[in-house]
Amino acid sequence: MRPDPTRCLLLIDEEPAQRRLVSAIGARAGWWVRGASDVDAAQAMLNDPQEPPFDAILMDVWEEGEAGAALIRQMRAVRPNTPLLVLTTQTSTAAAVEAMRAGANDFLVKPIAPDRLLAALDAATDRRKSAGELRPLSEKISKPLGFDEIVGSAPSFRSALAVAAKAARARVPVLIEGESGTGKEILAQAIHAASPRGKKQLHVVNCGAIPGNLVESVLFGHEKGAFTGAFDRHIGRFEDADGSTLFLDEVGELPLETQVKLLRAIESGEIQRLGSRITNTVDVRIIAATNRRLTDEVAAERFREDLYYRLNVVNVAIPALRERITDLPALARHLLARIAEQPGMRYLSITDDALAVLMSYGWPGNVRQLQNALFRAAVLCERDALTAADFPHIAAEATYGRRQDDYHAKRLTGASQSAAMAHGPGITLYEGDGHLRKLEEIEADVIRLAIGHYRGRMTEVARRLGIGRSTLYRKLGELGIENAA
Repeated sequence: MRPDPTRCLLLIDEEPAQRRLVSAIGARAGWWVRGASDVDAAQAMLNDPQEPPFDAILMDVWEEGEAGAALIRQMRAVRPNTPLLVLTTQTSTAAAVEAMRAGANDFLVKPIAPDRLLAALDAATDRRKSAGELRPLSEKISKPLGFDEIVGSAPSFRSALAVAAKAARARVPVLIEGESGTGKEILAQAIHAASPRGKKQLHVVNCGAIPGNLVESVLFGHEKGAFTGAFDRHIGRFEDADGSTLFLDEVGELPLETQVKLLRAIESGEIQRLGSRITNTVDVRIIAATNRRLTDEVAAERFREDLYYRLNVVNVAIPALRERITDLPALARHLLARIAEQPGMRYLSITDDALAVLMSYGWPGNVRQLQNALFRAAVLCERDALTAADFPHIAAEATYGRRQDDYHAKRLTGASQSAAMAHGPGITLYEGDGHLRKLEEIEADVIRLAIGHYRGRMTEVARRLGIGRSTLYRKLGELGIENAA
């Protein structure tokens, strides 16, 4: 009998070990996991009156191509309305598009962090989110952007970009703070690209996705026999990033014992593999990011104060999307253009009524959630433009949020909303205190806007601005605009 009040997940996976792992992860969050080795066995369980009602289906037997689409359709024939999530090693956008068009609600890429899996399951079974627009999508459109390609004209956002751009050329550590989904990794990529190390690879470590007992091995490496299961020598990410930049995402998740070694590595440049007596010296520039308030973590003694000050030499605070909602129309158009570049996708415009719906929502998942909503809508859209009808549950959530005051979003007046939609990126003329911004700041924003609009084609930028190409490059230097070409 189904334990109450747990939710029940049907896991289709041919590997017993993987079924046990997912069962253990699910149990921590109140999920009762029932396993099936293949789709036929899953269908038999769904039709068995002795089995409990299933709240969601997680399919780990999917493969790209018609065979995989047929498996999804086979499950949909039995349970057309039960949320179905696909778990796979495929990482392409085309695979996500194919799975979603066949009937999947979400597309998760292995290896997946337990929190990410549970978040996807929670979103899938939330009745208010049943059509999927609010559901996180693993597939990322990960093309790096330079500073002048990052969209946003809100003063707080431009201020954050200005701080990041100035810090890019130095070797000092940078700490990027902001809610999940605000674009911390994109900003880290821009900082690295604008730095003297920009021609080398940016090395990324998601500290929150690594089991606590493996973090030191991942960061610093280990020797053969250093611990049970260490069959070979492993080179850590610090050594991999020697001479380049290491981005530590969700650095607030690091265990205290690992924080000690990280502090030493930053202070001295010295690292030591687990099981080794030899100390290696590396030259690594650190960019860290967190969605936590590290000052609160320090106060609670969950994060070392000395490490915090070492990481926080330059602080970049990215505002939440709801705090710069006038940027949403420009962001939406920009993201749709990037989505159109993915295999199996095409360019779609977006109507004002759709933008009005999107701007009325609080976006707790920020820009990542907006991208996922647009991606899902674009996958399923059969017209040439997205309309309000493509975001029915965004509208429902916005209405619910206003009633419950869930997100405390700053609502726009009709006039300012219309202006934001009409002018796209726009240029901010006034400071927060009501005074005009400096002319050189406005001019810099106009040039950045033009570079982004014409995708870095500098001859076209100069022509549209009515100045010579040499004058444009002189202004880039005077105004401190980097990475324009």
